[in-house]
Amino acid sequence: MTNISSLYSIFQHHPVVSTDTRQLPRGCIFFALKGDYFDGNKFAAQALENGAAYAVIDDPSCQTNKRLLLVPDVLKAMQQLANHHRRQFDIPVIGIAGSNGKTTTKELVSSVLSGHYPCHFTSGNLNNHIGVPLTLLSMPRGTEVAIIEMGTNQPGDIEELCHIAQPTHGLLTNIGKEHLEGFGSIAGVKKAEGELFDYLAKNHGCAFVNLSEKYLPAMSKKVPMRVGYHRTEALRTNPGVIEVQMLADMPFVQAAFLSDDGPRMEVTTKLFGNHNFQNVMTAIALGVYFKVPAGKIKEALESYTPSNNRSQLIQRNGATILLDAYNANPSSMQPALQSLCAMPAARRIAILGDMLELGDDSQKEHEALLRFAARLKINQIVLVGKEFGKTPFSTFGALHFADNLAAKQWFDAQDFQGSAILIKGSRGIQLEKVLE
Repeated sequence: MTNISSLYSIFQHHPVVSTDTRQLPRGCIFFALKGDYFDGNKFAAQALENGAAYAVIDDPSCQTNKRLLLVPDVLKAMQQLANHHRRQFDIPVIGIAGSNGKTTTKELVSSVLSGHYPCHFTSGNLNNHIGVPLTLLSMPRGTEVAIIEMGTNQPGDIEELCHIAQPTHGLLTNIGKEHLEGFGSIAGVKKAEGELFDYLAKNHGCAFVNLSEKYLPAMSKKVPMRVGYHRTEALRTNPGVIEVQMLADMPFVQAAFLSDDGPRMEVTTKLFGNHNFQNVMTAIALGVYFKVPAGKIKEALESYTPSNNRSQLIQRNGATILLDAYNANPSSMQPALQSLCAMPAARRIAILGDMLELGDDSQKEHEALLRFAARLKINQIVLVGKEFGKTPFSTFGALHFADNLAAKQWFDAQDFQGSAILIKGSRGIQLEKVLE
C-alpha cells in the first residue's frame, strides 16, 4: 500500500492530477475514481499509456506495475493528499458557502483579492467532495490567499469539505430554499450551511457576516471572531462594521464604499439586480478587510464580466435578456423576477424553468412562485418543465412548454423588440438553449 507521505513525495515531482482519462496532461497523476456507472481502476493502465506518470488505484487485481499506486480508497486518498498539500500553506483560506450566489461571490472576491495578492481559487463550480480536493491540489507555491467554494446537498457535506480545506476564514452568502429534497426545510438548510460557522468556531477562524441577510447574524454568533458588513443609505465611519451604499441595482449594480486608504469610492459593475448587490458588497467587504487599495477594488469589480449563464445581460434583436439559467430555487427566483420588473421596457417576459430537488415541497413551491410572478408587472409568463406543468398555469394566463426545445420554437417565432426578458431555471432544464 502507498501511504499519503509517499504519495505526496511523488506529487511534489508530478504536481498535476487528473480524474479523467480524456484529460491527461503528460506526467500527471491519474486518480482512478469510481462512480455509479464506471470504475476508474479499469482505465488506470490506459492512463499510463496515454501519458500519466502514475495512477492511484484501489483494486489490487489492477496493480500490474510499480507506477500503479495501490491505496485503500482512491477518493479518500485524493482528499487526504489535498489536505496534506493545503497544510503546507500558512495563509488565509476563505471558505464560501450558502444557498445562492456562491460562484458569483467567489468570482468577485477572487477578482478583488487577486488584484493585490497572489491568489488561488475554485475553478468554475468545482465545489464538492471531488472538486475541492482538485482545487487544493492545483494550488501553486507562492499563493498568499485561497478562496474555496463549498457546495452541499445533504447534511455533513460542508463539514467534510472544511476538514479537507481547513478554512481560516469563511462566509455564507445567504440561507434560502435549496435542495429541500436533502435538507427537508429551511431549518435543515441552516444546519447544513452552518457547518462552516461550526468549523470556524471550533478552530479559531474568522467569519464574514452580511448583517443585511436574514438568519446570518444569529447563525454566526457562535464564531468569536466576526467581521460584519451591511448595506447603508449613507456612508459613515462605523468602527467594527464595513458599510456599502447601493446607488443603483438596474440596469447595473452601482455601489459606494469607504476604505482606509482614501475618500469615498464609487463602483459601476456589469451585474444586475439587488441579489447581485449582495455579492458585490461581500467582495468589497473582503477587499477592505484584507487592505486591498480602494482603486484596485473598483478596477476589479468594474472589469468583471459575468459568464457561464450566470447574471448575463444580453442585447438581441432589440430586446434586453437577463440570462441566469445556471441554477434556480424559490429564494433566487423571486429577486430575479423583481429585477425584471425594475427594468424599463415596453414589455416584460419571464421564461422560468423548473426548480429541481425540492422534494415533497416541489408542487407547493412551484405554485407559490407562479402566484408571486402573477402579482408582478410581467406581461407574459412562460413556464418550462414537468413541475411547472403540475401548476394551474392557465388560470394565470401563463404559457407552458414541456422542455427547452418546445420553448425555443415558441421563442424563435416571437418579436421581442423593446422587451426585457428573464430566462431562469435549474441546471437540469438548460434554459440557455432557448437562445441557441
